[in-house]
Amino acid sequence: MKIDRRQFIVVSSGAVAAAPLARLFAQTPAAPPVTAFTDVRRNVGIFTGRGGTIGWMVNPDAVVAVDTQFADVAKICVDGLKQKAGGRAIDTVFNTHHHGDHTSGNAVFRAEAKRLIAHQNVPELMRKVAAGSPNAPAPTVPDTTFDKTWSQRFGDETITASFNGPGHTGGDAIIRFERANVAHMGDLLFHERHPRVDRAGGASIQNWITILEKATKDFPADTIYIAGHSKEGLPVTVDRKAVLQFRDYFTAVLGATRKAIAAGQTKEALVATPSLPGFEGYQGGGSLTLAGVLAVAFDELSAK
Repeated sequence: MKIDRRQFIVVSSGAVAAAPLARLFAQTPAAPPVTAFTDVRRNVGIFTGRGGTIGWMVNPDAVVAVDTQFADVAKICVDGLKQKAGGRAIDTVFNTHHHGDHTSGNAVFRAEAKRLIAHQNVPELMRKVAAGSPNAPAPTVPDTTFDKTWSQRFGDETITASFNGPGHTGGDAIIRFERANVAHMGDLLFHERHPRVDRAGGASIQNWITILEKATKDFPADTIYIAGHSKEGLPVTVDRKAVLQFRDYFTAVLGATRKAIAAGQTKEALVATPSLPGFEGYQGGGSLTLAGVLAVAFDELSAK
């Protein structure tokens, strides 16, 4: 548990020496997540709270959400969207992929929405994760799926979902608001942050690079890209340059890994690499580290 400066001074001064630390901290309630709705462009916006970035669109004819975070913040987001929409139901919810920080609020959203859409690999991937956690509740999986592309008009906006092969997982979709010219990348895009590469879930770093390049070539130059996560203090809405920078990060990862393999270096030695030249400022934390990315790269390039 983190201790703020005031708590540290009190504890270190001995002012509460008679009170066990466990009891002191137990009396400190967990801070509620900080949430925010932010407009992006032409009725499209983002919601930040706890988990992967939620995208949304509210226009006079439709209400749409992209990803659902966790149940507690999902309720805040749903209530806010209903308020923005004058109480109208949510027409469609998309899942960009199967990970829990993007789908654990599905049940909350599904109760208020007409349908839940994702790539066809997502339901099975969600069930696979749940099967590995016997005490976890059954996942709320998408009830509508697609293979390569899915598109529909929502009032004066057209939304297209596309799957371009394995990247972050084996079921990543890019959700594009065509007239607003906003593309929600899910976790195909991390902004200056070491990503998770879910090899067990079907990831491919090599094809991930191709996906990022395609997203910059196929969409107009002034596209706003929504990242699933960003470095602390940086925005989750970025331009084409940031997408290409993330591509270059993976290119550098594969370059360093190929060099290590050619030199006969072990996987253990490779993952001890302290930083990636040109990308020293990338933030890590928890399981999202350069070592984790290099380990997957080694396995991917060494696979027969």
